[in-house]
Amino acid sequence: MAAHFGRLRKGATTTAVAAVAVAALSASQAPGVATDDLGRQSAGAAQPSGDAKTGGAGGGATGDSPYYTDLPPLKSPNPSPSASPTSGTTVSVGEAEAGIPATVLDAYKKAEAELRASKPGCNLPWQLLAAIGKVESGQARGGRVDASGTTYSPILGPKLDGNGFALIADTDNGAYDGDPAYDRAVGPMQFIPSTWEWAGRDGNGDGKKDPNNVYDAALAAGHYLCRFDRDLSVQSQMNAAILNYNNSTAYLNTVLSWLEYYRKGTHEVPDGTGTLPSHSSNSDPGASPSPSTPATPSTPSTPSAPSTPSTPKPGSGGSTSPTPKPPAPSSPTPSPTPPTPTQTVDHLEDANTGKLTATAGSAFGAKVAVRAESKASKGVAKVRVRFTIIGDTDATFTGGESVATVVTGSAGTATAPALVAGEKTGDFTVRATVVGRVLGGLDYTATVTPRQADTLTRTGDTALTCVPGGEFADQVELKATYKGAVAGKVAATATLIKSADDPTENDKGPYFKDADGKTIRTLTDLTTDADGVLKLPKLYADDATGTFLLRVNTTGGAVLTVELKVAAAAS
Repeated sequence: MAAHFGRLRKGATTTAVAAVAVAALSASQAPGVATDDLGRQSAGAAQPSGDAKTGGAGGGATGDSPYYTDLPPLKSPNPSPSASPTSGTTVSVGEAEAGIPATVLDAYKKAEAELRASKPGCNLPWQLLAAIGKVESGQARGGRVDASGTTYSPILGPKLDGNGFALIADTDNGAYDGDPAYDRAVGPMQFIPSTWEWAGRDGNGDGKKDPNNVYDAALAAGHYLCRFDRDLSVQSQMNAAILNYNNSTAYLNTVLSWLEYYRKGTHEVPDGTGTLPSHSSNSDPGASPSPSTPATPSTPSTPSAPSTPSTPKPGSGGSTSPTPKPPAPSSPTPSPTPPTPTQTVDHLEDANTGKLTATAGSAFGAKVAVRAESKASKGVAKVRVRFTIIGDTDATFTGGESVATVVTGSAGTATAPALVAGEKTGDFTVRATVVGRVLGGLDYTATVTPRQADTLTRTGDTALTCVPGGEFADQVELKATYKGAVAGKVAATATLIKSADDPTENDKGPYFKDADGKTIRTLTDLTTDADGVLKLPKLYADDATGTFLLRVNTTGGAVLTVELKVAAAAS
């Protein structure tokens, strides 16, 4: 829908001045993304390709829902006063727009502080959250929130039923948006339910992730913008993050305008007194949509046909007689709306995904790849495919996220970002689904194997000796390697064994002590450090004399047997 930027606005003295300002903003801030002549991608238009910088989310956090298009006032260092339309008193132009409701402002600043600690390289400014909050919900409808930051009533976008908007069938059974048929953007930051399901955060520490709570929504928006290791102090990366939130150049320009405005100075106003926007990207020029649910654009009436001018009769001296009007043409039958690419998808097929196995802490060599196909088994391009990591695992996609959305290419194929194994070993699942369709997905099993070592050596060559009833002067220190490289964080076990041919635990000779000082002869849950070094606890000797054996095993098959000698001291 059109973004109504050409209207006379508060702070501008003429329509021409407003138009010049908007043109300047567009020229200086537009990132060069192809759009239609309304500045917004239409339903079924080409989506950006999925890469690590854009995220390839297509519909983004909001499903490309409508947004408020009001621009900030054209504020000069000394703004001219204007008369209030209700009281006739003089007010300073721009002061009201600069005010942000207290609780909402606090939520933005707390989200910035949390991101500064958890993702310092992102450099998220709270003013960016404020700009998006202004455009998405008018700062939670002017700050109509309770003390905990929850809106008094849900803020819902229109049904995403494909009628002028994206087509996103219900994904949450109406749990977030109350609609069991179609998804709707929810809350102050307008997340669609399928995105909130994985992106939601608990920003106020109440143990819940509520899209209608401004603390939760602001923190979720901050993490969403900071995905893929973005640095928002770099303008191109900030542009990509905003477009990933709502894929529209007009949206980008509007958010950047408010960002610049808020950076010049804001102040706190009481909750519920914030200024409400009046123009929406899906409203006609005279519409003032509800801040709760953007209004559906009305259908313009068909203009009446102009009357046919009279034709003078020949030789009549210029007199005229009316010419009969031709019969009105019948209204053409509207052609059916062609289905979007997403609507034509029948199923997903595997696209030669390799074996998904990796050692803990390393990247997987293969990537999950799927192909969106029609009923005729033809590849369907421009379809969003969501890849989700499921299970008890700390594995992530490149960039640290557990969800990635990629748009299919010309052959209908979408390839997930590379998987990176964490420290938890075992199996987990990567699920591929089509965004906006209720179709069966594809599940892939990925396996994280323990870190390994194939060689163990002592770091010193001093003989390990002790007198009966004494303690060994030197501790056993080993170094693990795997294929010649340092093998850090490798699990190991140390056991005092009976003999080289009998690896069972010895019941006499040298021993370790546990935390309570009791004798133990097997140590488990040992791990080499980052340099592959393993230093065992101090060893003690009982009254038995002779040569004893200490055997150390690691994951991966490395084994080392160390001799320990216990003998009476020489006289």
